[in-house]
Amino acid sequence: MPKFVELWVYLSATPLFGLTATLVVYVLAQTAYARVNQAPWANPVLWTVVVLASTLLLTGVPYPTYFSGAQFIHFLLGPAVVALGWPLWQRRAELRERWGRLLIAALAGGISAGGSALLLGWAFGLPQEVTLSLAPKSVTAPVAMGIAEQIGGIPALAAVFAVMTGLVGALCGKYLFDALRIPTDADGWAARGFALGTAAHGIGAARALQVNADAGAYAGLALGLQVVLASVLIPLMFKLL
Repeated sequence: MPKFVELWVYLSATPLFGLTATLVVYVLAQTAYARVNQAPWANPVLWTVVVLASTLLLTGVPYPTYFSGAQFIHFLLGPAVVALGWPLWQRRAELRERWGRLLIAALAGGISAGGSALLLGWAFGLPQEVTLSLAPKSVTAPVAMGIAEQIGGIPALAAVFAVMTGLVGALCGKYLFDALRIPTDADGWAARGFALGTAAHGIGAARALQVNADAGAYAGLALGLQVVLASVLIPLMFKLL
């Protein structure tokens, strides 16, 4: 037992710990996700976060030590987001026909997401910094942090809100779309994907890609539109107000 403890202390202090732990936990979560027919509640991103966070807390491994290895996966987020452009290129003819409606939908979705968050924050009497950190919750976390910093929010808290929003969207999106009776034909999948990407950014887009190619393509488009629109309009709106 003492030798095992010494081995664990050594391994947990090396950069490979974060990389190996993340890959192993995610592969196991993805396997379980496939076994339950991709049920939303079994989202592998959610359970990977839960397991890794619990492991770090129970073992006392500092987050910087974990991230020193996990940063290799973090680096791949950039190329992964860029890769979302390929499905859009394959559907460029459709996008040329629908660009006006898609832009209006993106504006309406972004205003609804940010506006409802601010109204709820004010209604519940949250501190101003917390309420402002909620405004960019439907934008991918790195961008949400930058927006929160510009408007007087807390960047770290904005990142937490963004991740939670993405997970909630990925978990609940299917049930909400079914309740609204959005069809599962080509146009229906496009609408589902675009809505999910608008409200739940990258995590929602990842869920959409797993379910349907059209949904994933339009979710990626919505994600990109929200990044551009929110980065420009939210700080501008707060300056005007």
